[in-house]
Amino acid sequence: MKTRKWLILILVAALLAAYYFIGSDYLKQRRQNETFTSQIAAATQALAQVPPPPSDLEQRLSAARDGLQAATDSFAADTNDTRMVNTILRLADKIGVKAIPLGTEPWVTEKVSDRDYSVFRLNLAVTGTFTQLSTFLDRLETGELKTLVIEFLTVNRIPDSSGGKSDDAGVILVNANIRTAVYALLPAAD
Repeated sequence: MKTRKWLILILVAALLAAYYFIGSDYLKQRRQNETFTSQIAAATQALAQVPPPPSDLEQRLSAARDGLQAATDSFAADTNDTRMVNTILRLADKIGVKAIPLGTEPWVTEKVSDRDYSVFRLNLAVTGTFTQLSTFLDRLETGELKTLVIEFLTVNRIPDSSGGKSDDAGVILVNANIRTAVYALLPAAD
């Protein structure tokens, strides 16, 4: 009989221990459920504030990809600096300004926005009327050398005793010092 009492007592203790572990696990999961429910509600509220994507998103993405490809293709692969200088001098002659190359720098590699570019720099002295100079600068930036950038520019009026040297029509001439850079895209490293 004593064995029976001990056996029942052990069985009751085991049942109480099992109930305690199951009950504490249930309470723990319930607390986690409440936490997850509040997180889900906050995330749902944040998602409700996100505007829906525009209806023309695919078209805009396609246009952006095409624009990126066109911009990448516009970087000159030709790194013949003599041809570049001659192109600039022909443009100056065509517009009617006098351009003198003062110096060039050899091609160097520069990193811009985590991309390597080959850069050629050319310094020019240009003389002409203000209108001619303005036209020259505009055509220089939008002309044949698509990746040419004017990095530095100074313009001074050519002085004489009357405050400005004039050409035959009475137009005041100006001198400009221009520093240009031509960028070429280096092939991506594989």
